[in-house]
Amino acid sequence: MTQSPKILLLGDYSNCHRSLATGLRRLGCDVTVVSDGSDYLDTERDLDISRRPGKLGGLELLWRLKHGSLREALRGNDIVAINDTNFVTLKPHRLHPLFDRLRRENGAVFLTAMGTDIAFLDMLEAPDSPIRYSEWFVDGMPSRLMQAHPESWQEWHEPHLVDYQRHALSEIDGAVSVLYEYQMGMERALGRDRTAYGGIPIDTQALEPVQLPDRIDRVKFFLGRDPRRLLIKGSDLLEAAARRVVEKYPDRAELVIVENRPYKEFVELMRSAHVVLDQVYSYTPATTALMAMAYGLNVVSGGEDAYYDFIGEHENRPVINAPLTLDALTDTLERIVLNPAQIAPRGRASRNFVLRHNAVDVVTRRFLDFWLTKLRDKRH
Repeated sequence: MTQSPKILLLGDYSNCHRSLATGLRRLGCDVTVVSDGSDYLDTERDLDISRRPGKLGGLELLWRLKHGSLREALRGNDIVAINDTNFVTLKPHRLHPLFDRLRRENGAVFLTAMGTDIAFLDMLEAPDSPIRYSEWFVDGMPSRLMQAHPESWQEWHEPHLVDYQRHALSEIDGAVSVLYEYQMGMERALGRDRTAYGGIPIDTQALEPVQLPDRIDRVKFFLGRDPRRLLIKGSDLLEAAARRVVEKYPDRAELVIVENRPYKEFVELMRSAHVVLDQVYSYTPATTALMAMAYGLNVVSGGEDAYYDFIGEHENRPVINAPLTLDALTDTLERIVLNPAQIAPRGRASRNFVLRHNAVDVVTRRFLDFWLTKLRDKRH
């Protein structure tokens, strides 16, 4: 297309679409971010789609989407990217016609695969799944989350929700994933031709790296936890392992825990740490880990060889891969405390990793190239 595309980023998780908008605007695109601010994170957006509690809250949101202030934003775009098939907090029978309207009234609709959906869950439970462990299964067996809350799995498989999600996946013009795991799910659901890997965009220009001292006498661990997601992230294991290490080495380690803080406050607290404890059940570093790495901090998160191989990184592998058991996690954190001289160089390697693989300009170009290719194919 000869002029810059008009783009709507609809919905957001962990500031991903907001960061992507930064990169798109640098390329001259006309971008609108419409989201609810990712709940308590209260991330920036141009138009708000927060929902008040209760049935009346849902009806009010639906009216705004159909007739009110949001009506114009949802039509006339060259490209719409939704953060999830459930891109607003409405039930499937409300989402279905809203999704179809997006398809009719815009040039193309894409999914940014950045959360749990039926494609991801189908891939996890497949006998030949490429993912050995996740929050739902570990080596083919139900995880702690599945055992404690089997109703959560059933909720994701409620027939009306599944039918709507499969409809949306069949109708989108393509999907760009932000994590290796989601890419594996999308490829199975849509085929490789309709999918691309984008990665999580990190605005490295806005993140001044922390200069970690070469000599660290007391290692500061940082854990940002959401009480609703302890078993999903494995935050309880990370906390227990860190407490063991701090108890064993009280003069050489400390633990800072924060819960459900607004995005900007969370970031400032994280910057004061040396090692960020992110999550256990992931193959890859996600938003919090990558942001910490961009600041030059160390992270304990997902760092599997399969992920590094997938992105073509064979030399710089700085993520401290989180083991799945408490004893192994404890050993991993203890080694960090006993080898503090490795923290600063690992932090520098972490920053370089993000600059190469997840800097917002790098990721944005992957998204935009895929979108524009599919949009041209559709118009021709």
